[in-house]
Amino acid sequence: MHAFYADHFVLPLPEGHRFPMAKYARLRERLRDELPGVTLFEAMPASDGELALVHTPAYIQAIAKGTLDPRAQREIGFPWSPAMAERARRSVGATVQAVRRALGGDGVAANLAGGTHHAYAGKGSGFCVFNDAAVAARLMQAEHGRQHRASGPLRVAVIDLDVHQGNGTASIFARDDTVFTLSLHGARNFPFRKEASDLDIELPDGCDDDTYLAALEQALDELDRRFTPGLVIYLAGADPHEGDRLGRLRLSFDGLEARDRRVFDWAWQRRLPVAFTMAGGYGHNLETTVQVQVNTYRVALGYRARWAAQNNTRPDFVSATVV
Repeated sequence: MHAFYADHFVLPLPEGHRFPMAKYARLRERLRDELPGVTLFEAMPASDGELALVHTPAYIQAIAKGTLDPRAQREIGFPWSPAMAERARRSVGATVQAVRRALGGDGVAANLAGGTHHAYAGKGSGFCVFNDAAVAARLMQAEHGRQHRASGPLRVAVIDLDVHQGNGTASIFARDDTVFTLSLHGARNFPFRKEASDLDIELPDGCDDDTYLAALEQALDELDRRFTPGLVIYLAGADPHEGDRLGRLRLSFDGLEARDRRVFDWAWQRRLPVAFTMAGGYGHNLETTVQVQVNTYRVALGYRARWAAQNNTRPDFVSATVV
């Protein structure tokens, strides 16, 4: 299974900053050491033209040059630096590459970061600079339109299971009937002014495994009734876990693994390619967040093997390669 990373572009954050930047490199280490079925590749940066499928030219240039208004920079939550701008582009590029692999026959591929769903067309927010899922969806639709014009537009389902509502994604696709945005999130959590997704499921503080999984089942059933996608982009946030500092929910490791299995199984039953991203995770203990993510990869590998068997191809399970 192909997975793309950009953790070597490290943001120079102030001491005491609450964003756990170290989780990305740690996840890559764990995957390299424990899951040889995951083949790791450095992500390429998204171009200005690719970003402009979603983001305004003025915003793209402000991020590139470091000229964003200080208030807008504070809303992102990161100080500007060349590394911040480069990492933001590569986080988008990683999701683009993962989607291409998934659609190209692999069935399942991943971004070790991504899930930057608070980014709007003209601004960033909540540690999100550019919206990777939105750019990847738009780019794949454009490429599909050139290659398969007679079959109609590529329809994309964004299944957002980060604990925070995907307000930027909802805003970007608010009037687009070719993209279905589903968000399962904490009702009382950030963002406090939410946008309307195609389907929002709000969860109470302290929500446990059973309540969450029942809500997910309801959401997938409704998605089935209302939309027929050709691609799934899955935000597999670790922050619903009971050990998360910002999540306010109470899901266990087993509950989150069941969540992942249900999403991948739903997609597999319909033979829908899935590109997944890690989205949020702010555990009191960094290893807790990383363990949730490693578990997601273990589940994903099983479904990648199913795609390989269906296509009569050899799954990439011999060794993990870092290039």
